[in-house]
Amino acid sequence: MRRIADSTVRRLSLYLRTLEGLEKEGRATVSSEDLAEQGGTTSAQVRKDLSFFGSFGKRGLGYAVPELAHRLRDILGLGREYRVAIIGAGNIGQALMRFRGFDQRGFHVIRVYDRDPAKVGCEWNGVVVQDEEELDTDLRADPVDMAIIVTPAPEAQRLADRLVEAGVKAILNFAPIQLRTPDDVVVKNVNLALELEALSYGLRHR
Repeated sequence: MRRIADSTVRRLSLYLRTLEGLEKEGRATVSSEDLAEQGGTTSAQVRKDLSFFGSFGKRGLGYAVPELAHRLRDILGLGREYRVAIIGAGNIGQALMRFRGFDQRGFHVIRVYDRDPAKVGCEWNGVVVQDEEELDTDLRADPVDMAIIVTPAPEAQRLADRLVEAGVKAILNFAPIQLRTPDDVVVKNVNLALELEALSYGLRHR
């Protein structure tokens, strides 16, 4: 399959959330116009996004809501459960642990690591914060599917190297640094400062 742009994948997630809302309402079908309105795009873009993955819907009838929702869950890999480790028990790490949406989407945080003795041993939502020194041994013995790095920038690359060495193939990075990883490791960056700057631009040029 051709490489799909991150922006397309994000829109697929928005379409899925719309469809799940419609499922709860008992709606049987939905048009590309309706999906576009909820996703902040155009009906042509909706059809183009979906066309990357096959044929959907019927002209004049729209899309069957349950069927399209099922297909999008499959495309996004949401048909399985994922084991997740959080590296960094600071404020952002604690907030992520409390986010109920992870479990609802099949992302289960089973481990948290930190190097601060004051945080090691604390319990969040039934998960005990473990010493970062145990990370390599733990992940080799009992692997996770994904890791979330929420540490200061100077520590992030070192931790990413350890995660890769331990076999982790997907990393969500909150540290303000571009991680260097092998090609077979998927990395997504969340830079809150950049998002705020984008909001600032929007206010300046609205």
